[in-house]
Amino acid sequence: MNVLAIGDIVGQPGRRAVAAWLPQLKEEYEIEFCFANAENASGGLGLDEKGANELLDAGLDALTLGNHAFAKKQMLTLLADEWPVLRPVNGPVSWPGAPYLILNKRVPIALINLCGRVFMDALDDPFQAIEPVVEAIRARGVKCILLDFHAEASAEKVAMGHFLKDRVTAVLGTHTHVQTADERILGMGTAYLTDLGMTGPYESVIGMNIESSLVRFAKRLPSRYETAAGPFMLQGAVISVDPLSGQATSICRVSLKEEPA
Repeated sequence: MNVLAIGDIVGQPGRRAVAAWLPQLKEEYEIEFCFANAENASGGLGLDEKGANELLDAGLDALTLGNHAFAKKQMLTLLADEWPVLRPVNGPVSWPGAPYLILNKRVPIALINLCGRVFMDALDDPFQAIEPVVEAIRARGVKCILLDFHAEASAEKVAMGHFLKDRVTAVLGTHTHVQTADERILGMGTAYLTDLGMTGPYESVIGMNIESSLVRFAKRLPSRYETAAGPFMLQGAVISVDPLSGQATSICRVSLKEEPA
């Protein structure tokens, strides 16, 4: 059973990339379940109803969020409506939405969204928060468990991979928008990648307009972040899973680029 995980979708270019390449990827890799991090999919910051519908209609089974989960106030209502959209499980109890999602494919597949704390706005301890969730899912007989760990620090992501080794199917990092090259199988069958990368405009500063980003970094002056235009890319990973045991047997990175006009 093959699973496709897509890295942070940024703005309209990212949504276009999903629409353009997802059908091809699903056919080429015989994908049975696919999800993407979509916390920057609407205007480069947050997710709204239009963006969520567009991505789900394109063929994604579920969407995960992160530290910008509620950048669009619509998410407060949408998450309460039981959409296949997940917010970080280690947020406060006031946050709407389910702590995890189980979708019935050939076998049940559980998806969890979790936020890191290092160099990010502090939420509950991700290591303490994730354990009861994983145990609750395993108690329901679900063996295929996928985690989107939305975190800044590579060390925190690597630590989470080892913390959950052999207890989940995959620990897949998001948030930095830069795909790493450390895909591997931890232990007996936990697929790991520090960051899935970005799905959006690649002539950019992690998806944002170059000129406005340079004003902020080089001149230290306020400048509004804007999603970049131009050719797009799609990045992520394909994980092969033994459906009986829930163990990952392989992981390979995906990176596609649109040719400039």
